[in-house]
Amino acid sequence: MKRYLLHLLSISQLLGVGFAQHQTTTPAPSVSAAAEIPSAAAVWADLMKGNERFVRGKTEAIDLVALRQGLVKGQAPKVVVLACSDSRVSPEILFDKNLGDLFVVRAAGNVADAIGVASIEYAVEHLGSSVLVVLGHEKCGAVIAACSGDKMPTANLQALVDKISPAVTLAKTHAKGDELVEAAIRENVHQSAKDVLASSEVLQHFVHDGKLTVFEAVYELGSGKVVQLRTISGHD
Repeated sequence: MKRYLLHLLSISQLLGVGFAQHQTTTPAPSVSAAAEIPSAAAVWADLMKGNERFVRGKTEAIDLVALRQGLVKGQAPKVVVLACSDSRVSPEILFDKNLGDLFVVRAAGNVADAIGVASIEYAVEHLGSSVLVVLGHEKCGAVIAACSGDKMPTANLQALVDKISPAVTLAKTHAKGDELVEAAIRENVHQSAKDVLASSEVLQHFVHDGKLTVFEAVYELGSGKVVQLRTISGHD
């Protein structure tokens, strides 16, 4: 029995040493590291450089195996992107980014329900994301459906269209005919950004304190360019 107890004690000591060693290999971020957080303008400029590479077809090569392994311990994306689910609109590709760079929330029409907003809150509050990009795109099917005014065949599709309809109503005050859809797409980006902030005291707080900046943008399918529309920040 004595030998058995000594054996257990030895195991517990080894586990204790192992745990202590694990703790020392993951130190907390220093104050100097926190001071190096880039400005929202710098983050957006970096996204635009990536988009320029994508437009030219000169995207950067990267060691995916090393990158993947380096991200096993955690993530710290600077940017959250709320984008449409459209298969032609992949934020990681059109901004020439990779694993760990973007925290992406996607839904048809680039709108967010409670779960989508919660995902954005998580990235901002717990992962340190300081920029939110609300990204619409040309020829968005969800916006086209909302512009049609037709009743949708399912309750779920109707809920989606109803979410976009206020933007369509506003677009109709200054656009009609072939211009209506493109105007509604832009208004929907702005409406979606406002809706996200209006439904989240957490995000409102971060914007007010200058810790979160929202960039509204539209992606051009043919050229590949991302065009900035408006910015929402604590300085507004």
